[in-house]
Amino acid sequence: MKQWFQKKNLILLIGIILIYGIVQGLNLAEIMPPFLQLNLILACIYIILAVSLNLINGITGQFSIGHAGFMSIGAFASAIVTVNFNGPLYLALIVGAVAAGIAGVLIGLPTLRLNGDYLAIATLGLGEIVRVIFMNMDYVGGASGFSVPSTITWTWAFWLMVISVLAMRNFTVSTHGRACISIRENEIAAEAMGINTTKYKVLAFTLGAMFAGLAGGIYANYMYLIQPLQFNFLKSFDILVMVVLGGLGSLTGSVLGAIFMTFISASLSGLSEWRLVITAVLLVVLMIFRPTGLMGTKEFSLNFLGKRSERNVSAKGK
Repeated sequence: MKQWFQKKNLILLIGIILIYGIVQGLNLAEIMPPFLQLNLILACIYIILAVSLNLINGITGQFSIGHAGFMSIGAFASAIVTVNFNGPLYLALIVGAVAAGIAGVLIGLPTLRLNGDYLAIATLGLGEIVRVIFMNMDYVGGASGFSVPSTITWTWAFWLMVISVLAMRNFTVSTHGRACISIRENEIAAEAMGINTTKYKVLAFTLGAMFAGLAGGIYANYMYLIQPLQFNFLKSFDILVMVVLGGLGSLTGSVLGAIFMTFISASLSGLSEWRLVITAVLLVVLMIFRPTGLMGTKEFSLNFLGKRSERNVSAKGK
């Protein structure tokens, strides 16, 4: 069985490298249209955002809708390092992620004792407070925005996305991740079994905020100009829709939901008046026929390879 697990991992790695290589080859050959390249990088950013929010909402069972606030903290913190201190890109991204993670701890400790709608209202309010603070902060340009050199490439965005998803996946399947899942399933029972529910809720909230800050740093160093209005509650709502669309509790679903919503929005960009209406209708139809989302709580796997091998071995034995 270990051999087949290694084979499945190898196939997955080859698939990831092929996706990167094909897109990178098209970029180097200057065949890739700029609009498609933009949306591929945006898809990488939204995958990080959706998977990190799923860590809070889907895996731990909380209800946060202030993810854009952490994204904005990471964006402006990394922009300050890049522009005001002439720091390298990797340092700017690390600072953005750490700043958002610290904010996640500070916000998580007092608010995660709340549950359900109360937590949603608290995180929504905190996200708006962060946006208003940046709007009135002249150091980062205020409402007019902050100009940042575009240094993020497809290579940076893609591999940071892959590393982020793998890190969050490894956390989910660890003992800490299983503790978070037990809180989602029944918080009272988890506490009765000796699990420190507040600790794990804050841990998941902090990790989710940290990766949202990383996504914000990637966004800031790619889009040339960042403004506080770009990180309003509608941005948090968009990320939440990606998670619900893919399936609460499924990291694979969050990836699919982020890709789906990114390219649906891109394809409807010429219908600015009807884009939100068409997107809402598509979501309503999906919720009617697939209320648990595209993946539910399931994950994509290559288990059929192992089953096929077992059948071949048994056939040879006969």
